[in-house]
Order: sequence, then structure tokens, then C-alpha cells
Amino acid sequence: MRTRTTGTSRRTSTTRAAVAALAVLVLGLTTACGGGDSGGGDGDKPAKPDTSADASAEANDPKDPGQVSEPPPLEEQPKTVDPKVKGVGAGGGRELTETELAAAVLATGDVSTFKVDPMDGPPAQGENADDPACAPLTAMINGKPEPEASAAVYRQLLGAKTGRPAISEFLTTHGTQGAVSLLSRLGDAVKACEDGFKGSGAGSTSTYSAVKRIDVPKAGDDTLAYQVTGDFEGDPVPLVFHVVRVGGTVATFYTANLEGTATPEIPSILLATQAAKLK
Repeated sequence: MRTRTTGTSRRTSTTRAAVAALAVLVLGLTTACGGGDSGGGDGDKPAKPDTSADASAEANDPKDPGQVSEPPPLEEQPKTVDPKVKGVGAGGGRELTETELAAAVLATGDVSTFKVDPMDGPPAQGENADDPACAPLTAMINGKPEPEASAAVYRQLLGAKTGRPAISEFLTTHGTQGAVSLLSRLGDAVKACEDGFKGSGAGSTSTYSAVKRIDVPKAGDDTLAYQVTGDFEGDPVPLVFHVVRVGGTVATFYTANLEGTATPEIPSILLATQAAKLK
């Protein structure tokens, strides 16, 4: 996302701004992406994160204001799952209750490089894809994977030292047949919608210019990773989803690059640890 200046544009780079914007993007992108086709007034425009701290920093920044700031490198991640992490027995396909999901979802201390905070669930109204083949993608963007989960919990993961990266996780239970169907339909949608699609809802239209599959180490019973390139005020916003299934439970990790066009990273140790905690 960019803050506009005369004759130039600059992407914000502070952790606070990135986390605030990510909170807007996840679980209801209709309020953030696109909006250009909305017929409403100012009240329909996407809310921007508070960048007052950025304005102060930019005033003292000797660099060209049109320069794109690069995010700091991620700290080195653990190579293996912490042996203290124990599985909850979801591998057999049992549908976990919300209480059981809350015990099974990643928590602070499971991965030493991340702290975990609670996060509100998605808004009641999300967006719908213009092409039915892309509906599984908007369901994930809405934070409501299909087929509908019988229970779900939502968390935000932040780098323990720097707050970077900011990653959202939702853990949902569907039963084995439903969970297998979820990943299968999602994989089909990634392929079918590689040239992009539009989503509509809450009085605005979102534009997604491309969808592509991403390689990811396998975790659990099945794993899928992909990128959806969204749009915010003319800027491309790469949105990345990593999905892992253990039995009838599905863990979805989501993040966005708000500072450039590179594919944002979701450390594979998160998927491996969550899979281990579910087994």
C-alpha cells in the first residue's frame, strides 16, 4: 500500500502500519481490496492504517520518497519441531470441538520465533466470486473455508522479536471427507482462476489479477500453498495462503506483502508444528 506524495508514491514500512493493514485485509478483503467499482461515497472507501508515525519518519528520511522500502529479513527459524509439542489426536478424522481446537491451535512457545494472540473471527458478510469456479478462493479470503466448518478458531502470529512477519491462522474442523474435499476444490480453483477473478460484497468490488500455486514442504496428511494477487488503490498486494490438513482438521495460514510485490514468506516450521500438534 502506498501513501501518496506529490509526484511520487511510497509504500509504508513500519511494523505497526503493516499489522494494522493486515488486520483489515484478512477475514474480509472486500473492505480493503478494490473498491474502485463501488458506487458509494467516502464511507465506502477502504480504511487506511494510521500512518502518522510514518509521516514523521519520512520527514527525516534522507532517501528518495519514491523509493520502495524493503522489509527486514526474517530471523532464522527452527529447523525441527519442538519435542515438547504433543498431538491432540485429530489424525483419525474426528471433528474437534471449538474448545479442542483452541487447545490444538498454535500458541506462544510452540515455535520459539513467534508469539500468538487471539483474533476475532470473520465478519458475517464476506465477498462472492464472479466465477463460481473461484468460490473456494473467496471463501478462504473471507476466513470461512468451504465446506462449512463445524467449529473454528482464529489467531494472529507475530515474530517474537520484531513483530515481523504478521501471519493469521484459522483452524477449522470439517470431518475427513469435508477436509479432503476442501483441499481438492481449493486446488482446482487455483488452477481454474490463474488469470484472476473479481469478488463482490459489502457494496464494493475486489479485483484479483492472478492466482498461482506455490511449492511448500508437505506437512500433515495434505498441504497446499498458493498466492492471490489483489489490488489496493492500484497497488498489487500479494496474498499468500498455506493450508495443511490433518485428518478432518484444516489449518490455514495467511499473510500479505504490503511493502512490495515479492511473494511473502510463511515459515514452514509453522505448518510442521501445527501438524504435529494436531496428530
